[in-house]
Amino acid sequence: MDGEKAAPAAAPATPLVLHPAVAPLSYLLGTWIGQGEGGYPTINHFSYAEELHFSHSGNKPVIGYTQKTWKLGSGEPMHAESGYWRPKPDGTIEVVIAQSTGLAEVQKGTYNAEEKVIMLQSEIVGNASKVREIRRLFELVNGDLRYEVQMATNTTNLQPHLKASLKKL
Repeated sequence: MDGEKAAPAAAPATPLVLHPAVAPLSYLLGTWIGQGEGGYPTINHFSYAEELHFSHSGNKPVIGYTQKTWKLGSGEPMHAESGYWRPKPDGTIEVVIAQSTGLAEVQKGTYNAEEKVIMLQSEIVGNASKVREIRRLFELVNGDLRYEVQMATNTTNLQPHLKASLKKL
């Protein structure tokens, strides 16, 4: 080892310390993958594969969120969105999401930590020429993360748009 320095030993990984506001939703943290289906009165029915990722740095009351979908057969990308979820100790939650289509959402809602249910309602839907309202329901059922999205446009009332079931990796 003439003149060579030994590489420093890697520091042991420290476990993530959850911010107290994030702890009730810690079951979301990680990567989820599965399949979904969608449609709308103005859109033909379709199926897709999906990956959701929820992350937390430990120092702020925020959960990072990313989502991407692709066509089942070809793997061709379909949709992507990202944002931040801010749970509050009183069971309310604020969410901001930017979609790859240019649409931006500000949502507010509630979560039930015991039943593992999150309900979100759009407060603002920005940069959308047609979309006027979005509702999202997430629930953990037998270990699967399931969600449903409803949407209203300028010409339709609130109606089912998407639903999926995802397993944690």
